[in-house]
Amino acid sequence: MTTRSSVLSSALSSPAGAAPHVLDRCRELVRPALEEAVARLHPWVGEMAAYSFGWCEVGGAPAAAAGGKGLRQALAVLGAEASGAPVRSGVAAAVAVELVHTFSLLHDDIMDGDPTRRRRPTVWKAYGTGPAVLAGDALFALAVETLAGTPGGQVPAAIRHLSTALNDLVRGQADDLLFETRPWTGPDAVRPDEYRAMAEHKTGALLGCAAALGAVLAGAQPAAITALDRAGRHLGVAFQVIDDILGVWGDPAVTGKPVHADLRRRKKTFPVLAALAAPGTQRLALLLDSPEPLDDTVVRRAAVLIEEAGGRAAALAEAHRHIAAVDACLDSVPLEPAAADGLRALLSFLLRRES
Repeated sequence: MTTRSSVLSSALSSPAGAAPHVLDRCRELVRPALEEAVARLHPWVGEMAAYSFGWCEVGGAPAAAAGGKGLRQALAVLGAEASGAPVRSGVAAAVAVELVHTFSLLHDDIMDGDPTRRRRPTVWKAYGTGPAVLAGDALFALAVETLAGTPGGQVPAAIRHLSTALNDLVRGQADDLLFETRPWTGPDAVRPDEYRAMAEHKTGALLGCAAALGAVLAGAQPAAITALDRAGRHLGVAFQVIDDILGVWGDPAVTGKPVHADLRRRKKTFPVLAALAAPGTQRLALLLDSPEPLDDTVVRRAAVLIEEAGGRAAALAEAHRHIAAVDACLDSVPLEPAAADGLRALLSFLLRRES
């Protein structure tokens, strides 16, 4: 059995530049096909899509802003290569998943009321709520169209796989929103296992889909598809938990998000839930239950109480457990060594997001 310490040692011993190189290579492979897909949209909707990818400013002028890191694109390309599928299957999968991911971000920003993403106004703030909803809907439709137009006999299976992931994503988003209405303590409080299920659906489902979709398109062995999907789902939970950690203790200059934003919204993240499960956290519960808005002093105090109660340490342990599960999934089936190494380089990248 693979131990947590060996997984972490293996991941962290990867060359420091390995993950950026992997991400850059996959983005370069996918970008032309992604641009070609977006070009099929209505020009105004296409501009909003290009803005969301970081390609342009409002009005269409080329942007100097950097887009996302392309984690899902890399998972799609590497997952296809790892299963022995041709790179074109990985690129088609990457385009479909990236379009769905961006669609989900546009709607998620509206639901959360987030005014910025990657240090720029979100699409709904830049263009308006209605246009942002329309752009998200268009990206989802374009994702399905992209898969439907891919040559090969496995297109129906690929569309089913993507649809299943999207249904899981919606389920996770619904649970995340409903968590906000539940109390911090007592029998109706959100339990850690409920959080894990939410994170696997909200974040893990699409990462699992990304890792497996190219293999599905190419008709790879079911065991490889299952292992890649499970690896992506575990990666998604780890990614979400680390995102929660950065939401409380991360540097806004690095994360691009306001510090303590989740605490101000009283969002039920893993570090907070883990802290509240510890004894002697009544002061934290009282702070979070206060009817008054949480100002800078209060959220800083809450962050200290969460760390003192072990919330940060518990969240890191949870992330590490799921990283170990990713490694076990990758070890469970024969995979192309170079692509498997690339997937493990992404684990190193994820772990280094902790600080």
